[in-house]
Parts: sequence; structure tokens; C-alpha cells
Amino acid sequence: MHALKPLSPGDTIGIAAPASPFDKSQFEFGIRFLEEQDFRLRIPSEIFHQDRYLAGSDAQRARLINALFADDSVQAIWCARGGYGALRILPLLDYSLIHAHPKAFVGSSDITAMLSALSERCDMPVFHGPMIVSFADADEASCQAAIEMFRMPGAWTLTAEPVHVIQPGQASGPVAGGNLTTLVHLIGTPYEPDFSGKLLFVEDIGEAPYRIDRMLTQLKLAGKLSHIQGVILGSFIDCGTSEEIYAIAEQIFSDLSIPVLGGIPAGHGSRNMMLPIGVKATLDAGSGTLTYHSRFFNKIPKAARKASPDAGLA
Repeated sequence: MHALKPLSPGDTIGIAAPASPFDKSQFEFGIRFLEEQDFRLRIPSEIFHQDRYLAGSDAQRARLINALFADDSVQAIWCARGGYGALRILPLLDYSLIHAHPKAFVGSSDITAMLSALSERCDMPVFHGPMIVSFADADEASCQAAIEMFRMPGAWTLTAEPVHVIQPGQASGPVAGGNLTTLVHLIGTPYEPDFSGKLLFVEDIGEAPYRIDRMLTQLKLAGKLSHIQGVILGSFIDCGTSEEIYAIAEQIFSDLSIPVLGGIPAGHGSRNMMLPIGVKATLDAGSGTLTYHSRFFNKIPKAARKASPDAGLA
């Protein structure tokens, strides 16, 4: 797997809108936040286009993603918003080009489609975390983690809040997944994810408990859960009570001897901690932790460490 360059003050982040249009005031808040971290931002004018419920045509949105990956002066790509639309541009992405120019790519929700495809087809880590408009509602811990992630070349641990052990145990493997609804929509397509040997992370918003049941059941009937190593449940906002979601998970995964942990603070809530996808981690349901041991960033050069106000985190 590609090791990525950590971000340092002065590095350039490209902003993309691969899915839906976004709220301008929330967008401006997120842009100010990143600028306050001493990052330069490349904000292409195309991201403000609108085509019905999409942030421009499919061709335009895909072309921008390809261009940002090809531009070696851009060190990372951060998505403005999810919504809907990432699925439509998967066939238009230049995976060979992206594989040759790996860089940090951040998104969540509908962007799960791209996180999955880029992770599997381009052999590079990607990052499930707050998007540009999300910073307006994200809590301080999520905002801090979004920056620390890219300045820490070492281990990274997420702890459930609170810990809810559905099935005990420990397991290791690359982390896969994201938004449950989007993952299910990939089934039967050329971009269908392979969860074999992996820790499956899922979260969602605004889905009734029976729909969560239906989607997990579809994954199971499709054989997508047969060889997973463990399950990480993030936030399920407006999806019924936590007890209902955990009861569903207990039933779905009861015939699998794998750890299943609920309460990881990642998803659509105000606390949405950065969660690398495609990187090996260890899930310890008993302690309520997901720990990444693999070094998904190269070491920060000494000169950059001295220049960085967060060098002590590395």
C-alpha cells in the first residue's frame, strides 16, 4: 500500500464536490477552519456549479477529481459535501492516474462510494471523516483530530463512546466500509467492495431500524459478511435507539465468531473522528478500541517537524 506524505503548514489542499451542492455559509466556515491551520487551499470554481441535485455534471465532477490527483502541487483532497452523486462518477475516474499520484482523500456519507473504490483499486489509504461543510457542526475533538491525523505519522486509536460490546474478542485486518446505505448500493456493480479478511465499519443516518436490518441482511445474503474479521458500528443518527441498532447487529452477526463493537464516534454525528480506510488495524471489543498500527504516512522530515506547531504529536 502507498504511504502518503503527511501535511505540513503551507501545504495545499484541493477542494472537490463529487456529489451534491452545498450550503455556502457552512462551506465558508470549513474553509476558514482549514486556513487557520496554515494550509493553502485550491478551490476550483467548478465546485460551485449545480445540475439539479448534483454539484455539476458527472463529467465535470469526475474531471475535477482526476485533475486534483494529477496536480503534484496539491498534497490532499478534501470533499465539500456528500449528499448524492459519487456513485455516478465511479466509471469516469482515472484509477491508473490516481494510483500513480496517491494523496490523502477525505470524505464520508455518500463519498463512501469513492472511499471504497479508491482504496481497493488504487491501493492507497483514504480517510472517512468530516467534510468541509461538516466543520460548522463538528465538535472540537473532531476538528482537532481531522488536523492531527495528517501530522501524525504513527499509530492512531479510536475509542468507543460509550463502549458497547455486542460480541467480545479481538481481530486484525484492513478497515473497510463507511455509510451502510451507500455500501449496499454498490452490491452487484463493478465497484462491489470485498470485505474478506477485513474489519467492517458501518454507520448511517435517517434510516428506520427495519431498514438497517434489511441492509445488513442484504449484505449477509449476498455473502459479503462470510469472511469478515470483525464489525465496527459507528453512529446511527435518527435510526431509532442505540439499543435497537445493537439488537439488530447481535442477531445479524450471531452466527459469526467475530468481535462486534458499538459506539465508535464516526459517522453523521457532531463527533466524527477520522477513520482511515484500507489500513490495517486491531479491533479489541473488550477495551472498546480500534487501533491502527500500520504507518500510513511517511515520516515527517526533521525540518518540517521543527516548522510544525504540532510536531510533538508525531
